[in-house]
Amino acid sequence: MIRNPIDIASRVSPELTSLIETIINQLDTDEPVTLASIRSFITNELPAEINETEQMHHFDTGESLIDELDALIEEFGESAAAVDFIYAFASEQLSRVIEEVVSDENRENPATLEVVKEAIVNGLAGRLVGEGILDEDEDDVLMPEIENLIDRFGADATAEDFLRYE
Repeated sequence: MIRNPIDIASRVSPELTSLIETIINQLDTDEPVTLASIRSFITNELPAEINETEQMHHFDTGESLIDELDALIEEFGESAAAVDFIYAFASEQLSRVIEEVVSDENRENPATLEVVKEAIVNGLAGRLVGEGILDEDEDDVLMPEIENLIDRFGADATAEDFLRYE
């Protein structure tokens, strides 16, 4: 399996990212999951209703997930690690929190996901609600979301990498 040094995940559609992540979570294997194994799963083991939808895309003018995956295989090879093609963004609400933490002029080091979590625990979300940056009901989803990102990418992942710009 070849690990790619560039950020290739940012070039993958959200739909394919989601499908790759779902397949990786479903496959019960100790071996690293490659693009070839994802392709094999899609063509041989995808549930019928999803497969029918995928087949219909071939009549569409848009690119299907299989076409997109085939392009990635052509560019990066069958043995490329599928996990390298999973990209995650923070929600708009969490992005506002991350921006607040990152813009702290007193910070010496880049903000990590753990630093953002600590800021939320220490009341940053409440302050942002008070300032009108977040709605009152938006702060409830921040902790589960940041914990999910930490579980997936590690506490030391640079928080700014997850910002969603819209």
